Amino acid sequence: MYTLTQLEELEKFYKTQLLEDTVPFWFPKSFDHENGGFLLMRDQDGSLIDDDKAVWIQGRATWLLATLYNTVEPKQEWLDGAKLGYDFIQKHCFDTDGQMFFHVTKDGQAIRKRRYYFSETFAVIAFAAYAKASGSQEAAEQARAIFGKCIQYASGEIKLAPKFTDTRPSKGIGTPMIMINTAQQLRDTIGDPRCDEAIANWINEIETNFVKHDLKVVMEQVSPTGEIIDHIDGRTLNPGHAIEGAWFILHEAQYRNNDPKLIELGCKMLDYMWERGWDKEFGGILYFRDLYNKPVQEYWQDMKFWWPQNETIIATLLAYLLTGNEKYADMHQKIHQYGYEKFHDQKHGEWFGYLHRDGSIAQTAKGNLFKGPFHLPRQEWYCCTILKNFLKDKNES
Repeated sequence: MYTLTQLEELEKFYKTQLLEDTVPFWFPKSFDHENGGFLLMRDQDGSLIDDDKAVWIQGRATWLLATLYNTVEPKQEWLDGAKLGYDFIQKHCFDTDGQMFFHVTKDGQAIRKRRYYFSETFAVIAFAAYAKASGSQEAAEQARAIFGKCIQYASGEIKLAPKFTDTRPSKGIGTPMIMINTAQQLRDTIGDPRCDEAIANWINEIETNFVKHDLKVVMEQVSPTGEIIDHIDGRTLNPGHAIEGAWFILHEAQYRNNDPKLIELGCKMLDYMWERGWDKEFGGILYFRDLYNKPVQEYWQDMKFWWPQNETIIATLLAYLLTGNEKYADMHQKIHQYGYEKFHDQKHGEWFGYLHRDGSIAQTAKGNLFKGPFHLPRQEWYCCTILKNFLKDKNES
């Protein structure tokens, strides 16, 4: 169990890590004043590996800078940085069909699109946060318009090019998950009347189709009607991803006056996937597991990636603050200790992205097409925020 003093120390720790370690690793050196946007593909010491730009990470970095400006301190450097990202995305990252690119050159020439719309969801939260920071009505209107398009993608009203045939149809938890958090961020920054009902519907989709209480599991993909697909892909679990979804639902519970049903759902999802994902031998959250403990297809299945640890740090802390259950304090202490002992680079700051199962470093990159200034700084910012609010309520009561 945490004492109030320990929670105060945790709040200070996360704030210090965020503002004196994580954010300074990336900014201002990643600002691309020549072309706009950010140069984020960086090695251990911050040197540039590549000057290409992943569009969704341009959005994530824009969101982070605008969010820091909105919630931590109105630093001009952060607002100017967010504008670099906003302008670059707006100018270079949309195709003529309205869909966004995934990967562009440093000056914005398109390289690749993907069969999903995560670039769009991160553009929504980036533009919304920037709109709040800057007062830009144009950015606010764009955020709401792109959100509307994401709803159409999510519902199937707008079809994206399929990756698979119709032989074995499936649906993934990623769609309702990303849409819940996108809507939450949009609602918290500039507001949108569609958010509350849409979030409730996406939570219902997860609860109805992906959470299997009889098996104590959260599925990563299921059939269109929610049945388990008993093949390798269908059985593959992603514990960190499901735990991320758990804290999105716990966040919604808190927003809805500590809704007990949502707290119960989020905690059960966390419980199920901690049991599946926590490595009892070496610590940390494993990347993939099989529903029935059979071999997993992906060769990186037993590695430790940075982001599942970040999401589990958030989920366990939020579960503890909402329930007071000592079990979640214990889980949080374990994952917090593991993450900051194994992933954190005390010499250069930030976290390594990829460890072998035993905790040894697999490679030194801190930024690439998939890792950038998002999961770690979001974790530190969010944990600091919820601790600050919790301690304020305690002091006032």
